[in-house]
Amino acid sequence: MSTQDADPHRQYEERARLGPKSAEDEKPVMGKSRGLSLRAMAPNAITAAALCSGLTGIRFAISEQWAAAAVAIIVAGLLDGMDGRIARALNAQSRFGAELDSLADSLSFGTAPAIIIYLWSLSAEPRLGWFAALALAICCALRLARFNAQIDMQEQPHKSLGFLTGVPAPMGAGLAFMPYYLWAATDLDIFRAPELVGPWLIAVALLMISSMATPSWTSLRPRRGIRLWVLAFVGLLFAALLVEPWWTLSVIGIGYLALLPFTLLRYAKVRRRAASSAE
Repeated sequence: MSTQDADPHRQYEERARLGPKSAEDEKPVMGKSRGLSLRAMAPNAITAAALCSGLTGIRFAISEQWAAAAVAIIVAGLLDGMDGRIARALNAQSRFGAELDSLADSLSFGTAPAIIIYLWSLSAEPRLGWFAALALAICCALRLARFNAQIDMQEQPHKSLGFLTGVPAPMGAGLAFMPYYLWAATDLDIFRAPELVGPWLIAVALLMISSMATPSWTSLRPRRGIRLWVLAFVGLLFAALLVEPWWTLSVIGIGYLALLPFTLLRYAKVRRRAASSAE
């Protein structure tokens, strides 16, 4: 290949000379950016707030304010659940927003929980503890990289059938904090032991990068007859979070883990049904 063929600037000039001349068909000039639209400001601002909340959890952990650190990660998770929905409601999805969301998720649900849990428990066993913390942070980044790589892929078996691949990053961070929730609820030092927390963190990290089908909350469509019951349950769950936050979060985490085997069975059933329909 010649130097001329390898020059991207020369290739772009050649395509511009041969291609359409209308302003709508021309590509943006290299080095210039159109900037963010006004509609895209709101969801990206929420993503930035989620990033700040996750990183602020590290600051609380350095001060040994463990409850505040855990709440900061939970707030980051709530904000992360809002930004995508607001972007879709405003029709403001963009590649910039997707990349910013992935970077924020990697820091808020991978790096920040790893450092917080290391300072809370794993620092008592620096070698095992740091290895487990690294596993959580790295696997979270790998999961998000895999997600970004599959955005433009047409063939996504899990997504096409209404499932996710692996445990999502916010839920992974929530599961990583399960020992802390139980420790805060019971005040038993066994839940703070590095020998328990370290392997648990590695198990959560492996669940995040696994290829197993996991539940997708956006695909849930409760029947009309039970929607009032669902509303009542959500209200009671919110009240429980206010009264007994650590026990409630522990039950949510245990419930999610119990749901995984049933999700695998349901995925196999839906996959067989889809294959029969295709035939």
